[in-house]
Amino acid sequence: MALRLDVPPKVVPGTEASTTKKRRDKPGSWKLAIKRDWRLYTLLALPLLYLLIFRYLPMAGNVIAFRQFQPGGSIFGEKWVGLKYITLFINDPSFWQAFQNTIILGVLTLVFCFPMPIIFALMLNELRSQKFKKFVQTVAYLPHFMSVVIIAGMILQNFSMTGTVNQIAESLFGTTVNFTQDPGWFRPMYISSEVWQTMGWGAILYLAALTRVDESLYEAARIDGANRWQQTWHVTLPAIRPTIITLLILNIGTFMAVGFEKILLIYNPLNFATSDVISTYLYRVGLESSNFSYAAAIGMFESVIGLTLILSANAVSKRLAGTSLW
Repeated sequence: MALRLDVPPKVVPGTEASTTKKRRDKPGSWKLAIKRDWRLYTLLALPLLYLLIFRYLPMAGNVIAFRQFQPGGSIFGEKWVGLKYITLFINDPSFWQAFQNTIILGVLTLVFCFPMPIIFALMLNELRSQKFKKFVQTVAYLPHFMSVVIIAGMILQNFSMTGTVNQIAESLFGTTVNFTQDPGWFRPMYISSEVWQTMGWGAILYLAALTRVDESLYEAARIDGANRWQQTWHVTLPAIRPTIITLLILNIGTFMAVGFEKILLIYNPLNFATSDVISTYLYRVGLESSNFSYAAAIGMFESVIGLTLILSANAVSKRLAGTSLW
């Protein structure tokens, strides 16, 4: 019996290059994606241009943290001074007071303002009346769309000596408190206003995540005898855990950037002991005192801390929870 040997087909001239090209543009490659969806990618042009001009190019100005800058001179400073300005703010007690206040306000904001949208979303998810649910959502969203100037004006008006809070306190206890000038009351005023302003808007993402929870999981939990609290703890929270962790990492990344505008509008020299943060300290040193190199050194230090925090939070989340930003 004769054996038949399969002879490979001859390669037709000109097909080798096309085969290589097809292999190069295999499905899932970024080149093929750009060729197929180039119209969608053009929508990224303006946002990327914005980031390049207003976010990345200004980073070159950080060089004045190591150079002596004089108004009217070179935008990159006149002469090299090394670590002079970094040494100055390290030995400045006012900076460390602002740094301590920033850490405290950041921790309080994370502890009180981060979980409140989650709790609010879980409460809204339990409502059965859709009309009442929409009404509550609308009322809770409104503070987010109000200007910071209006929010600050409401805080100063309500907590002034003749404001609503003191009128109630005087009618109930016969005494008044100078909330706006007492350093001990600044943090409660700031945190409570932040919770009121961000709770409703922050719940939107969690409400969207709750709509993707499989209803069969609740049915299985009810069959096993789980009550509403147990269903929330064992079904709802694990289902929205990726969203919670992602937003937590983003909040940790902005840990040092507490509300500059609101603090600037409601603080005063009498409550600097608890209200002065790094951003307001930078405003006074950089813009009011025109010490731009010194302010750039402090701002770079703050940015390095923020970058370290978000990288650390992302690494810890990836290792422990298996969810991360990248």
